[in-house]
Amino acid sequence: MDSETKKDIQKEFATHENDTGSVEVQVAILTARIKELTEHLKEHKKDNSTRRGLQNMVSRRRRLLNYLSDRDVLRYQKLIEKLGLRR
Repeated sequence: MDSETKKDIQKEFATHENDTGSVEVQVAILTARIKELTEHLKEHKKDNSTRRGLQNMVSRRRRLLNYLSDRDVLRYQKLIEKLGLRR
């Protein structure tokens, strides 16, 4: 993921002007990276190191979403709807 894409995601999901680390931004960036790696793995089926990294990212995103759902259900629901995640 290039820095331009990352900045665009940060602007879209930021909760305030200089927000770079809120749960929403972190989950959105992880989701974009997960989509990229999923496409990569469709072509390179035997790339096990990438597969392991992908599994770690999915786990990290799941933990962040669990944290957000425990703290603020409305923010959680808005985020998963905006990202198109299911749960």
